[in-house]
This record gives sequence, structure tokens and C-alpha cells, in this order.
Amino acid sequence: MLESDAAKGVLYFRLSLLLLRLNCPEAAMRSLQLARQHASSESERLVYEGWILYDTGHCEEGLQKAEESINLQRSFEAFFLKAYALADSSQDPSCSSTVVSLLEEALKCPSDRLRKGQALNNLGSVYVDRGNLDAAADCYINALKIRHTRAHQGLARVHYLRNDKNAAYAEMTKLIEKARSNASAYEKRSEYCERELTKADLEIVTRLDPLRVYPYRYRAAVLMDNHKEKEAIEELSRAIAFKADLHLLHLRAAFHEHIGDVMGALRDCRAALSVDPNHQEMLELHSRVHSQEP
Repeated sequence: MLESDAAKGVLYFRLSLLLLRLNCPEAAMRSLQLARQHASSESERLVYEGWILYDTGHCEEGLQKAEESINLQRSFEAFFLKAYALADSSQDPSCSSTVVSLLEEALKCPSDRLRKGQALNNLGSVYVDRGNLDAAADCYINALKIRHTRAHQGLARVHYLRNDKNAAYAEMTKLIEKARSNASAYEKRSEYCERELTKADLEIVTRLDPLRVYPYRYRAAVLMDNHKEKEAIEELSRAIAFKADLHLLHLRAAFHEHIGDVMGALRDCRAALSVDPNHQEMLELHSRVHSQEP
């Protein structure tokens, strides 16, 4: 069976999904192209072509491929692709109803628990955005019943939106227990607790993944609140050393301005404006600081 094109097409497609989660987009695209090459039917091939088009920025064309596939054969993957692409491409709030219908149709079609869990998780996210927390919770709970562990994060968000931070924290703890060494889970849990627990979670995040920026920004803000300006600037500098993005440079420039370090603020402003010369907040800060230059 593993030697058949039918199995190969699906296996290459699943491999592409895994490679995307591992942040290997080029390898994922090669695997997706191999999935198209080994597709067992025209409807399956259209789905893979749709994902290729979507992943290369041709969303409308990807949607068309999904529709063509559905016209040939109603399948989980075709409905899932259409729902995913539509949710990502349309700015019309009313399209969420169509996305819900498409995901519900996908769930009626045969598939395995991994993909059904992903569909339930996505459906829960749509319901959260629409403010339907009860329906969202049902989706996440059903996803968890088929062992889709990421649904803990969605359910935690529902608890938080219901003003129950303790339940949200507990839900994220369940995810951490199942997915150890998961930096993103610790980072998300840090949003649902008091400052000391937040700091502890974010220290773990930095230990697990030193290149995640948010913990540095949070610690810098806490240090500034405690009037430890020098330490706050040093914390931001650690992050800027590996990711000199606009938000970090803007924040450090503001910190420099706060302590009267005009030259330091100007350096960060000029560095940020070299990346985005039209960044309005940075232009305003640069103008204000420049007027203070000796």
C-alpha cells in the first residue's frame, strides 16, 4: 500500500504540513509538489494545487481549485482548503458564516482525527471571533476528545474571555503537561496569571527558546515600572542583538528619551527609520528627540 501513488500523495501532503509546523517552508513546498504529482484522483490533485497556489500568494486561484475539487467530489480536504483560504483572504465579517458552513461540511466527510481536530480547532476560533463562546467551547472540547492537544489553548482563551483567568491558567497547564518544552505554551500561559508567575513562565520561555522576543519586552516593561531604566534598556538590547525590529527599537528609543539619553534615542530612531522611513510613531519620536539634541 505504501508503494501506491494513492498512499504517496497523502503521505507527501501530511509531510508538507509537518514541515510547515517545523518552519521549513521550502521543504514543505517541495513535498506539496510531490503530493500533487502522486495524487490518486483529479479532485485530490486539485486540492494540492490549491494549497500550492495559496502558499505562493494566489489565494483567489487557490479558492477556485477548492471549488473545482468539491464539484468533482465532496471531501474533507477540499472543504478545509476553501474554508482556510476564505477566512484568510476576505475582510468581510459576514464571510465567517460561510467559513463555519464549510468547516461543518468538512467535518461530515471522512478523515482522521488529526485533521478533524484541526478543523474543530479552526471552527472554535471562528466562533470566538464571532463572540459565540459556548459554541467555541464545544468545538475545543470535541477536539480534545480526539486528542487534539492544541485545543487546550483555544479553550483557555474562552475561559479568559469569560473572565475566568484561573480556569484559563489551568487549561494551559494541561497543555504544558502534554507538550513539555513547549515555549509557546508557557508564553501563552503567562498571559493568564499574576506578575510573579508571569515572570517565571517567561524565564522558562527564554530558556527553551532564547529567540522569542516577547519575554524580553515584558521584562523590560516591568523593570521600567520599577524605575530600573538601565536594566530595562539592557534587557531590550539582548533582544535587539538578534532581532532589530521596529517595535523593539521604538521601545528602546523611548526608554533612552525617558532617561535623557538623547544620542541613544536618536541612534535607535535612525536605525528604525532606515527599515521603515514612513513609520509615523518613530517619525514623531525622532522629531521630538531631535529638537533636544545639543
